[in-house]
Amino acid sequence: MLDLKFVRDNQDLVQRNAELRNVQVDIPEIVKLYDQRNSLLGELESLRNQRNENARQMKQKLTDDDRAALIQEGRRIKEQIPEMESHVKRIEDELFLKAGSVPNLTHPDVPVGNGEESNKVLKHVSTPPRFDFPVKDHLELGTELDLIDFDSAAQVSGTKFYYLKNEAVFLELALIRYAMDVLKRHGFVPMITPDIAREEVVSGIGFSPRGPESNIYTLEGNEGCLVGTAEITLGGYVGSRILKHDELPLKLAGFSHCFRREAGAAGQFSKGLYRVHQFSKVEMFVYTAPDQSEAMLEQLLTIEEEIAQGLGLAYRVVDTCTGDLGGPAYRKYDIEAWMPGRGESGEYGEITSTSNCTDYQARRLGTRYRDANGKPQHVHMLNGTAIAVSRALVCILENGQQRDGSVRIPETLVPYCGFDVIPART
Repeated sequence: MLDLKFVRDNQDLVQRNAELRNVQVDIPEIVKLYDQRNSLLGELESLRNQRNENARQMKQKLTDDDRAALIQEGRRIKEQIPEMESHVKRIEDELFLKAGSVPNLTHPDVPVGNGEESNKVLKHVSTPPRFDFPVKDHLELGTELDLIDFDSAAQVSGTKFYYLKNEAVFLELALIRYAMDVLKRHGFVPMITPDIAREEVVSGIGFSPRGPESNIYTLEGNEGCLVGTAEITLGGYVGSRILKHDELPLKLAGFSHCFRREAGAAGQFSKGLYRVHQFSKVEMFVYTAPDQSEAMLEQLLTIEEEIAQGLGLAYRVVDTCTGDLGGPAYRKYDIEAWMPGRGESGEYGEITSTSNCTDYQARRLGTRYRDANGKPQHVHMLNGTAIAVSRALVCILENGQQRDGSVRIPETLVPYCGFDVIPART
């Protein structure tokens, strides 16, 4: 969340920023609750001081009347403190609930607007392939080559789940290892993360664990949530610990399964592997000092481009507009790769994103570092997709298809797969 004192002192700025991001918030009400909370904390501190003073006086030599008066006063204070603490908690709960919906500030260069038409394309890389035969989408290819089975998965798990088979299994494992090797060369610590996180961690990262708009699967009995991304578990990894200045930047590469309800997601481009309820992903996460975070965002984008280029993909880089930014993001870049199976002549589809969330998540989670003067400060947190396997599979199958029905594997993956072509089935 944003610093509440900053919100109080910059109400017009924060309100306008929320409007540009299509978020409805009542900043005056939040400020009112913030001031009320601070006033109550002052009263609570005063009561605690009175209790301590009362206890100090009780240790002195007193007359019976003075001692009786102090005992009565001590009882009154003892009754008032828990009542005040309960009142403070109620106000704080309401304050943090409403303040949690206030989005992060926005980088001044982020394009203003809503929807894909408002996103700014920063560059195109490589030329989309041309085919001299009818193009198939990944679902056709996956069925014909016996690589993907949605029908059986629907009977076992429900819609939007799938089985991978045969060469697709080794292709998934190859993509994961390829991404991990790239990140290892860039100084990331390889990790396999839990697939379950506590609700307070999920909400601390900026995801809503419950409610009609939530994409999170919540487990029964308040036992946590299935993570939608390793960003959640990597972001909670440090927790409320104070990092040393020389530990930064701390760069983590996490592999996890990802579970998403994808509430409201629909459309022809959501079919197949592009939008599913479960998939595998390698995620980058960085804890860094505030003065390094903008440069780090560019580094994460460069790594994402390195991975996409290694797969031989044609892609474009997009600066996401204000209306499409998630609440924690200060700025977000997407890489959209060419998917020949989209529409009659193909279209670009998102395969990775990377975001600078500044100190927005760190304030919720209490994650800090000691600056050069030894003073605790909130870290800046960044995240980025290295490989979302399901979408990478879409690209590889559709871009690598050949006239005879086979699929050519990117050279980069051949050492990991052990084969360079998925042969056509006879």
